[in-house]
Amino acid sequence: MSGERPAAVDHGREPLWRHFVMAGLIAALLMPVLYFPPFHLIEARLYDILSVVSPPLPTRPGAVIVAIDEPSIGEIGQRWPWSRELHARLVESLRAAGAKAIAFDVIFADPTTEEADAAFAKVLGPDVVLAADDVTTLLSQGVQVTRVSPLDPFLDAGAATGVASVDLDGDAYLRRMPQMQDSFAAEALRLKGEPQAVAPSGALIQFFGPARSYPTVSYYQALDPTHFLPPGFFKDQVVLVGLSLKQATTADIGAPDTFPTPYTLTEGTLTAGVEAQATILDNLRHNLYVLPVPRLVMALLVIAGALLAAAFSAHGVSWRTGLAAAFLLAFFIAGSWVVLRFGRVWMPPAMPAAAALAVFGARFGLDYARERQLRRTVSEAFSRYLSPDLVAQLARDPAALKLGGERRNLSILFCDVRGFTTLSEKLKDEPERLTTLINRLLDPLSAAVLTEGGTIDKYIGDCVMAFWNAPLPSPDHPLRAARAAMGMLDAVKILNAELRREQGEDAPSFAIGVGINTGDCVVGNVGSRWRYDYSVLGDTVNLASRLESLSKEYGVSIVLGPATAKALQDHFVLIELDRIAVKGRAEKTAIFTIVAPASQRQDPALVELMDLHRTLLDSIRAGRRVEALELARRCQTLVPSLSAYYGKLLLKATALPE
Repeated sequence: MSGERPAAVDHGREPLWRHFVMAGLIAALLMPVLYFPPFHLIEARLYDILSVVSPPLPTRPGAVIVAIDEPSIGEIGQRWPWSRELHARLVESLRAAGAKAIAFDVIFADPTTEEADAAFAKVLGPDVVLAADDVTTLLSQGVQVTRVSPLDPFLDAGAATGVASVDLDGDAYLRRMPQMQDSFAAEALRLKGEPQAVAPSGALIQFFGPARSYPTVSYYQALDPTHFLPPGFFKDQVVLVGLSLKQATTADIGAPDTFPTPYTLTEGTLTAGVEAQATILDNLRHNLYVLPVPRLVMALLVIAGALLAAAFSAHGVSWRTGLAAAFLLAFFIAGSWVVLRFGRVWMPPAMPAAAALAVFGARFGLDYARERQLRRTVSEAFSRYLSPDLVAQLARDPAALKLGGERRNLSILFCDVRGFTTLSEKLKDEPERLTTLINRLLDPLSAAVLTEGGTIDKYIGDCVMAFWNAPLPSPDHPLRAARAAMGMLDAVKILNAELRREQGEDAPSFAIGVGINTGDCVVGNVGSRWRYDYSVLGDTVNLASRLESLSKEYGVSIVLGPATAKALQDHFVLIELDRIAVKGRAEKTAIFTIVAPASQRQDPALVELMDLHRTLLDSIRAGRRVEALELARRCQTLVPSLSAYYGKLLLKATALPE
């Protein structure tokens, strides 16, 4: 309970290396998760979220899309698939409109009619790309990849082949760049005269918008561009032709050749395969694809996240630590977006943030456990000095315990055992019995203090020191101290009766004297940096100790200071014992004792005693010997419990000059 926290729980003194070792262990435990495939889907979803925030856009789209869509099906009047003679007309129309390259995201792998196939082959040339597909089949002996290519007459006519296959992630989302040198988009760029290198392994597609973000016209419009489209619409363009149906293209229903993309999360729609190919084309053309960092770099980021969190929480968890945790979380997310947006590198923030939060959580858990241990220790320590109710209140509200010195108005109680020295001499050859007896006495005396919510300061041999109104406030502390004193007297009577039953008439008989004083004190930690106690200091304490010693001199069990007596005058019948000199005061101080509870105030004997007692004291102080003797004898008969006190006043009156 010192003004400084004990070293065992002082985070500022805890070796920092232990804290950082803990962070390193947490990072080491989390690193295997980086290689756990299901976790990659979490990273992928984060990519979906961050990659659509202010994505980089090409200065102009790299392709124009001719959509095989519902309006075209209605205008043409044919169900899909259409005759290849119609595709031949489209090629001628686009070529006449100035298209640089024409790419069909349609696989012409099966023959139709001889006339239709011949008509289509006739218009094909080196400016046309036809889609191929790589079909992967899992066999018991391995993986078989089969390429489905366009018909040979079409290839013989000079058309190029581009593989339109895409790799989907485990959640069926399209995020990965194709790894084939002859991919559909790469072949379209080559025909345009802008060949590009294959994207590195693992590269991610940067999408530029939801479905229909690219310039798109219907198939029937492309058949007659002069009538339906602005002049020069296809001039020097790469034209991609493919399915782009609006019906049944929600993420829940699906449609042929459509894929969920990062924009599916926000828009709820799928993107047509032909538009995905246009996006891949621009990724290759402008190097806008995203490269994931290697797993080794991710491991280093996890370590960095853990160590950063360790640095922020090295001195314990507080509200500032919560702000630090929020800052680190925002830092990793914002940093990941910045690197993604401007560096075209994907550093998933999930695991570094998880490492940081795990360290913060571990720090919080350790602090919580230490705090619980500290509260338990404080509760155990205080339970020896405070009542259980006060201990529970301190445990609920530790702020109520103000460590360090403070000035308070307290009631101080000293209780001493009468004749203990004589008893010690008598039992000097039986120390175990003496210890047992004093412990049996101190136990009920302490219980009387704790029952009234007092704080036991210390045991000084056979003396008990206690106080009220600290560490927790107690507005009626003088009354509580007085009730504790009365409880002590009752406890001594009970113990004496028990000892007589156990040991007979030769059993020791205990008596106590109690002094109570109320006044301002300094309460707090007293001692050295090696050992200290929560205690009180001040003249009020010194006077309380003196009052306890005066109880024997005046032949009463309880002696009260003036402030205590004033606070108790409505609760008990009190009499002034005498006036004593107190250090630092010019006038003598009145001291009092308790005669009876206030409920007995109307008792005739007490009424008479109160009148006679004041006159008796005045007679003694005035030196009226005869009057004093008569009054002392009369008072002695009125209240037998004060017989010893009035006997001393008789001796004092007898000593007065005649």
